[in-house]
Amino acid sequence: MYARRRHVYFAMMGTCIGLFVLAWSVVRLWSVPVAVGMCVVAMLIPPVAAITANRRGPDDRWWDDPSGDPKSDEWWDELDGKR
Repeated sequence: MYARRRHVYFAMMGTCIGLFVLAWSVVRLWSVPVAVGMCVVAMLIPPVAAITANRRGPDDRWWDDPSGDPKSDEWWDELDGKR
C-alpha cells in the first residue's frame, strides 16, 4: 500500500511540475490567461498529493492498534499506562 501511495504522490507532483513548465514555456505564447489557469490548477495539486500520500490505508497499522506481537504490545501498553 505504501509503495502505491508513493507512486501516486510522485505522479501528482510530476504533473504539477509539468503543468508549470508547460504553462510558462509553451502555453503563454498563445494565451496568458490559460497559462495562469494551468498554474492555479498546478497550485492545488501539492496539498491533494500530500493528503493522498499521508492517508491511512486499510492495511496500515494505526498508533493504538495491537501489532500481534504479545511482548511488544505489552511493552507499549505499559508505556501508555494501560496496565
